[in-house]
Amino acid sequence: MNEAFDSELKYIYRLSYMENGDSAEICGKNLVHMRGKSEVGMIPQLLGVYINRQFLINARHILRSFVAAIQTSYDFVSMANPKSESVSEPSVSEPPRTQPSVPISYPIKTLEELESRSYFDSFHYPFNRASVPILHGDSSSLPQRRRLLVCHDMAGGYLDDKWIQGGTNPDAYAIWHWHLIDVFVYFSHNLVTLPPPSWTNTAHRHGVKVLGTFITEWDEGRTVCDTLLSTKETAHMYAERLAELAADLGFDGWLINMEVNLDQGQIPNLKEFVDHLSLTMHSSVPGSLVLWYDSVTVDGKLNWQDQLNEHNKPFFDICDGIFVNYTWKEDYPRLSAAVASERKFDVYMGIDVFGRNTYGGGQWNVNVALDLLRKNDVSAAIFAPGWVYETKQAPDFETAQNSWWGLVEKSWGVLRNFPGQLPFYTNFDQGRGYHISVDGDNVSDTAWCNLSCQGFQPQLKLVDPANSIQVSVDLKEASYSGGGNITFKGSLEEKTYFESKIFQGGFLLSEEPVHFMYSVKSDGNSSLGLKLEFTSTGGDRRASVLLASRAVNHFSNKFSKVIMTRERKGLSSGWVINEGVIAMHGYTLTEIDAVCYRSDSSVNEIRWQHRSNDNDGTLASPSDYFALLGHITIKTSDYRSDFPVSSSWLVDGTCIKWTSDPLGSKTLDVKISWKLKNENNYQFLKFNVYLVKLSKRAGGNPGTALEDVKVYLGVAQVSSFYVSDLKVPSDTSTLKFIIQVCGIDGTLQELDESPYYELEVEGP
Repeated sequence: MNEAFDSELKYIYRLSYMENGDSAEICGKNLVHMRGKSEVGMIPQLLGVYINRQFLINARHILRSFVAAIQTSYDFVSMANPKSESVSEPSVSEPPRTQPSVPISYPIKTLEELESRSYFDSFHYPFNRASVPILHGDSSSLPQRRRLLVCHDMAGGYLDDKWIQGGTNPDAYAIWHWHLIDVFVYFSHNLVTLPPPSWTNTAHRHGVKVLGTFITEWDEGRTVCDTLLSTKETAHMYAERLAELAADLGFDGWLINMEVNLDQGQIPNLKEFVDHLSLTMHSSVPGSLVLWYDSVTVDGKLNWQDQLNEHNKPFFDICDGIFVNYTWKEDYPRLSAAVASERKFDVYMGIDVFGRNTYGGGQWNVNVALDLLRKNDVSAAIFAPGWVYETKQAPDFETAQNSWWGLVEKSWGVLRNFPGQLPFYTNFDQGRGYHISVDGDNVSDTAWCNLSCQGFQPQLKLVDPANSIQVSVDLKEASYSGGGNITFKGSLEEKTYFESKIFQGGFLLSEEPVHFMYSVKSDGNSSLGLKLEFTSTGGDRRASVLLASRAVNHFSNKFSKVIMTRERKGLSSGWVINEGVIAMHGYTLTEIDAVCYRSDSSVNEIRWQHRSNDNDGTLASPSDYFALLGHITIKTSDYRSDFPVSSSWLVDGTCIKWTSDPLGSKTLDVKISWKLKNENNYQFLKFNVYLVKLSKRAGGNPGTALEDVKVYLGVAQVSSFYVSDLKVPSDTSTLKFIIQVCGIDGTLQELDESPYYELEVEGP
């Protein structure tokens, strides 16, 4: 109880250094999201004049004493009245990390845990390793231009994203505007914040680096620093522990935030810590980053500078950049750029989206700060973009999120392209939704969230009511793969067409032809094609190629070339797979657009009647248009996913636990793991897990499936999957767990050819 209250207090009261350096104001972000903006939005401004940092520390000591007194009284009453045990609330303490349980992500809270390396003994550790390597161009280093860093800071962290194998909230927080971001920091107020692998996986898929956070604050932070900085050797040892965690878990470095006052004599060892961490990270993870947060100065004072200057530059000089506190003034970016000189892009000026004394006010005015930073040609660090989600901005999260990031894009510009590596595959999954499909077949109608499943995100424009067709990712519409799609809905007259950008990128094509595949599900004669924009290597020639499944004679002259795709029906009713091959040697694919049109055919071929009637029962208008884009695959014509045969795998079950009920049914917990018998160059980043329950018929053979029903259990990003509380009917004799291997081009191994693990049901 004491620890929980103290943790919440630390989270509520974040301090921001004010201009004169003598006082501080309460940062009311969490008061806002706990009580509502209208009630407490002005509290920080009203109280900032009277409350400084020392006042807050003293207040915390008083509150802790108060809570301790209550706890003591509660314990006394409990001991005096044993009956109270039967009605007391269950313990909220977490099970030992070494014991099998549903895999979760969690931080390291003490220096002792960090030093002992106990994290690696946790049952959860192997599940927390990110599986997706970062996609980047010719260099693993950040580009020499202004950059955009995003610091997560979402309601304390480890919420829906802590469930590694997926949660159940379809409205979970997510980011999908990765094309604007260069660096992502996962932040919380724990000592060592380890990014959940779901964030690392999806960020890496989009070419974005991911950092964890090491933070010391309050009295506990000072105690940590007394140990951490006691000698040069201890500083090096803890730096090596942090570097080991990043390298082993697959993320790209650290944000260091030392928000405590230090003795002048501790500064040399603090420099040793930062310098050694930077060197160790660079040697173990090429392209890694260590960033310093603008907090303690070289004289040991916790004195936020709001700029790069002589008081914090010694730390900047021994790491990869500085995250400047977000209460800077108008001329501070220019001054900081001058101090940084040729390293001005390593200066990340903070912008607090909650608007706590931040330049421009944050929130829906975030563009004000971004415009100034763009003018001064320095980098930006957006702090707490979850403001849109936490404060429930109208009309809904998806719309508000797109609008807010639209402000960022308009101000900052699009400086990144999608990674130009083949094969390229996306299913437009946002990592959350209401159903899951596999190759067009709906395998689950359960609401879910899992950012590791997020596909490469489209760069859609904001919804414009003036457009005849509205384009969006609609999580409630059908999906070809995962839980996403791009939905095209509106009206379209005959002999007209509508274009919408999906991706902007840079695929340089070689002599080998390139194979395009995309899935479509549509109403009536609503047709959907892809327009591919190409630029020659010298940039002097451009070409646009339309991939279309139906004749487009009435507007074919709008394109350099029209290629008719080959159609084949998907495994599920309604989905049609379109395939086309293009040879454009010496050209770069720079943009992919969707093209909505109607077939020239006079026959209204209904491939899928999505909505034959409007909600009021009237017939839909002939001009109504509806189509879904399910996925896009781009690969060289000779690329084939090579799946090892089932016998090539070793599949095993451990941590088996059976629980029986009086009626004869059982529940099962089991960890299933798999690996190839021989090491080779296979790289698989995803596995679908299915279950078949085998029963013994009367007079039949053991292991006979009464019904060949393959139940989808979930998806694994590592070579393990934990099954918990699985209900096993009394007539089941054997459980067969199938591990379906997924290729990076979106292809899947046939279930009947996939590795599996069989487990006999425990007898009475």
